[in-house]
Amino acid sequence: MIAALRAILARDLTLAFRVGGGGGIGVVFFLAVVTIVPFAVGPELPLLARIGPAVLWIGALLASLLGLDRIFAADHEDGNLDLLLMAPVPLELIAAMKGAAHWITTGLPLVVAAPLLGLLLGLEPKALAAVTATLLVGTPALTFLGLIGAALAVALPRGGLLVAVLVLPLTIPILIFGVAATTAAVTGLVPFGTPFRLLAALSLVGLVLGPVAAAAAIRVIRD
Repeated sequence: MIAALRAILARDLTLAFRVGGGGGIGVVFFLAVVTIVPFAVGPELPLLARIGPAVLWIGALLASLLGLDRIFAADHEDGNLDLLLMAPVPLELIAAMKGAAHWITTGLPLVVAAPLLGLLLGLEPKALAAVTATLLVGTPALTFLGLIGAALAVALPRGGLLVAVLVLPLTIPILIFGVAATTAAVTGLVPFGTPFRLLAALSLVGLVLGPVAAAAAIRVIRD
């Protein structure tokens, strides 16, 4: 079973890197969001530094939605989804591996790019470190909760739009606690550990709930 799961993870990573993946597109989209904000709110560095963590989190959230609709849709189109359903491996674990591959190719590049893009917003080192830490802990929740929308959109046209509509409401708590943890680290008015632990808890919930719900949705759709 471990060998099969490892093969699924390696296959999805190989396909993602071979076709360009969502990592490069996600980082470019992330960069576009960050560079557009100064044109909208003005070039004042104090203002940009104050809203910078929220801007980075919103950009990462939207960029992480890119490619979610293809997690299962590509397998549905080429017939591999039927083979996965017949595999002697629980579909929940297969969904978890596909979510892990998506996070490695899309979420992790956003975490790496966040400190560099934060410099464009005039963030201080403490704020850059806090944003990076919260994104590292919070972006898995975005991906694994996104599995639910990706599974529901398998057999539907224009699934990308549907995934965004379904997933965005689920990401609001993640965004709230991610920005709250970053703000707490910068201002010191609230202990950083409280919102950060809640953010980590949301990622753990998403890690368990997302693959289970996605597998259930795929079984219902395919039956």
